[in-house]
Amino acid sequence: MAYGTGRDGSAARHRRRATVAAALGGCALVAASTTPAAAHGGGHGGHDRGIRYAALGDSYTSGPVIPTQVDADCARSDHNYPSLVAAARHVSAFKDVSCAGATTAEMWKAQGTNGPQLDAVRRDTDLVTVQIGGNDIGFGSIIGTCATLGATDLAGNPCQRYYNASGTDQLTVRIAQTAPKVDKVLRAVRARAPHARILVVGYPDLLPDDGSGCYPTVPFAAKDFPYLRDVGKRLNLMLRLVAAWNGAGYADTYGPTVGHDMCKAPADRWIEPLQPASPAAPAHPNAKGEAAMAGAVLARLDRRH
Repeated sequence: MAYGTGRDGSAARHRRRATVAAALGGCALVAASTTPAAAHGGGHGGHDRGIRYAALGDSYTSGPVIPTQVDADCARSDHNYPSLVAAARHVSAFKDVSCAGATTAEMWKAQGTNGPQLDAVRRDTDLVTVQIGGNDIGFGSIIGTCATLGATDLAGNPCQRYYNASGTDQLTVRIAQTAPKVDKVLRAVRARAPHARILVVGYPDLLPDDGSGCYPTVPFAAKDFPYLRDVGKRLNLMLRLVAAWNGAGYADTYGPTVGHDMCKAPADRWIEPLQPASPAAPAHPNAKGEAAMAGAVLARLDRRH
């Protein structure tokens, strides 16, 4: 199907498209993404016993370095949030094909030994979670660029100036360009599993929500902390809007992880800094972070709308 699940009329679909277009084109992108959308997918709610669950995603889904790693090629942990969700719901069939480094393109093409992720979605699949888009906007290169530039102007915003050198914020452009790619993924999921409940999973809070910094633990310049925080919020808002556009649910992982970002003390943080103290990839969730994301997904599954 082109859009939605068949439950919404064309007028509703047009309203969703207009909302997404307006938000992606203007200042609404900088709004916080801590409130899940009311949209929902089809399929099963409540305590989903016996469901068939497929998990798609990138390294935030797969859980690199977190024990125990069960797929070295994709840096996939058996304590990532899909595994925790599957255990909590006592699923009858579980296929986790999340893979570190995945972009939306890897939904259709193999990534090393990992086949196209969409191959895990079948007509009898009941639940699909999708967490994708961070690598499409160049998450890793953004972190590296901003860390390198931070030392050149510790009190300023050299990273923000770099991405705005053309007069247009390039990260906002990248997020807008990623929206139709995520839309295409969700439409493909719906075509393959027309009765499944689909949840788009947002990204957690990486940096202090109040805009404060923590150089050198996280080596960004002071004014780049709020800039990069807002980039994360823009990405999440885009994912939430595209989920709503497609009649899918959105699991907010940003709100539940506020206060547990890279800048917090090791005992309190759920996202590791560039030099991790707990088993996790740099700038990625540790086991506590994956558990928090699992909690967000389970809470969203418990909502019917």
